Formats: sequence, structure tokens, C-alpha cells
Amino acid sequence: METNRRKPLLLALAGLGLLVGVRMIMAARNRYDLHGRVAIVTGGARGLGLVIARHLAANGVKLVICARSQDQLDSAQRELSAMGAEVVAWVCDVTDKSQVVRLVDKTVAHYGKVDIVVNNAGTIQVGPMNTMTEVEYEDAMNIHFWAPLYTTLASLPYFRAQRQGRIVNISSIGGKRAVPHMLPYCASKFALVGLSEGLSNELRKDNILVFTIAPGLMRTGSPRNITVKGNHEKEYAWFKTAAALPLISEEPAHVAEKIIDALETNTTHPSISGLERFGSFMKEAAPERMDFILSRINRLLPKDKENGHLSKKGYEAESALSANKIARGADVDARLNNEGYR
Repeated sequence: METNRRKPLLLALAGLGLLVGVRMIMAARNRYDLHGRVAIVTGGARGLGLVIARHLAANGVKLVICARSQDQLDSAQRELSAMGAEVVAWVCDVTDKSQVVRLVDKTVAHYGKVDIVVNNAGTIQVGPMNTMTEVEYEDAMNIHFWAPLYTTLASLPYFRAQRQGRIVNISSIGGKRAVPHMLPYCASKFALVGLSEGLSNELRKDNILVFTIAPGLMRTGSPRNITVKGNHEKEYAWFKTAAALPLISEEPAHVAEKIIDALETNTTHPSISGLERFGSFMKEAAPERMDFILSRINRLLPKDKENGHLSKKGYEAESALSANKIARGADVDARLNNEGYR
């Protein structure tokens, strides 16, 4: 009698085990093998782009990195070559469509193909809304929206001929939930998310997958290269400190590992961090509460000051405020990730 009672349970467990086994086999069969692939990484000479390039190279990917600075490209190429990567580095302003077309064509001419495009190049403007002009919005849209569109359009003929391709768009938590004092950045990242998700829906039928990556602040050392407006020293200090704070910022290597895993498993919307998951949950579950919290945070951020409409680079706004113990960690990260700190 007892045996008869256990029989349905055993059959159910066996069926569940079989289902799990089949799924594991199918996942392994569909796994995207990175070894021998060719990837273009825009903004690949420093910061997150360089970290992504390191991880792609470690997985056997042949690289093309591009940026606007020849010196930073040379430094990044030396580092990647020293770790055994096959890499070429070309100067390219990705906001110039003609330069992007040449970049993709040269990649195929050099390697014979292109498999992956990582749209990583970016800019960050920090300051109150009233200090931002159309120029800041145009700059942000050019590099966060138009540049990824240019690389996508230039790569699609090759992807379609190969019957496969991967496009990785580096957006941000700020592209899903706008935060104060970063309006041009957030608005342009929202545009990138819309572009990325729309492309994903239309290109999947051609075996071209589009990945939307939304990390938060990262400990890359990038604050020194942001644009600051308003009370320059205070704005730079809060951003630099936040970008080095372990509780609310991410290790770039962790983000790069997530991207590698997403590519290999064909996961087009990977979860990058707990902060991202919390922000998405609050946006859906309690948007008014989230608005209230962010408006309160806005009250705590620096107010404008005389000449606040002028732009400064982060390193030009260094002061005693940005030399605190936590923020100094960003200088260490800058050295590690070729952000121009010496």
C-alpha cells in the first residue's frame, strides 16, 4: 500500500529530473561559443570598455577597439596584446557615421568577419537641470543613441550575410529610472533602451540578438572624465564619492562577467545588480514613492552658483571635497583602467 502511494511521487520526480536534464542539454547545445569570434568595442580604450575587452580577450575573442584618443588606444592595445589578445586599435569618432562605416568595413577586411558589436562609448554630464543647455542633450544623444544606431546599421549587412550577429548596448540604470542632476545622460540612455529593445524584437528572426545592459555606477575611475556644471567642486565630489562607494557602485569586472555570461547563454536582458532589480521593482510597484524619494535626494544635491553654466571636466573640479578617503578609491580605479590618471 505504501509503495503504491509513493509511485506517483517517484514518477513526478523522475519526470521533473528528465525535464531539467533536457533543458540543460538544450542550453549547452544553444550556447554561443565566443572563441574565435570578432568583436568591435567602442570606447574600448578605457573604463568599462577596456574591462569588457579584457574579458572578451580572455575568452578567445579577436578585438577591434576604438576611441578618439590615440594615446589611450596605444596604451590599451599594449596591455591587451601583453595578455595574449589579438587586437587592433583604430581612432574613430562614433558620432560620425562615415567614420563608423569605415570602422566596420575595416574590421571585416582585417579579420574576414564581425560577430559582435559592443556599443559602450559614452559621456556623463553632472549638474542641475537649469545649467544644462541643448548642447549637453545633443552630445548625449549623439553618443548614446546615434552612435549605436550607426554601428548597428553598418554591421547589419555583414550579420545578415553570416546569418548571425550580436549587438551589446551598454545602457544604464539611469536609462530605466531618471536620477537628479544627470538629465541629459538619463534621457539619452532611455532612448538607447528603446532602440535596443525595439531592435531586439525585429532582428531576432535573423539570428541577430540585441542585448540591453543596464549597470549602475561602476568603479572604473571614470569620474575624472565626466563633464561638470553648476557648483563644480561639490557636484564632482558627490559623484566621484558615489562612484567609488561599494554599497551603491559595481566592480566593472563583475559587470563584464555578466555580459560574457549573457552572450554565451543568449540572455538579452541580464540582471546586472541588486540595485538595478530594486529600481525596476520600485518603478513598477511604487512609482510615486520613487519619485518622492528622488525629489528628496535632489534637494540634498548642490545648488547652482555663479558661472555654473560653464563646463569643466571632472579632473578640473578636484578639490578637498573630492579628496576624501572613499573618493580616493576612484583615483586607484582610474590608474587600473587607463582613465588618464597618473
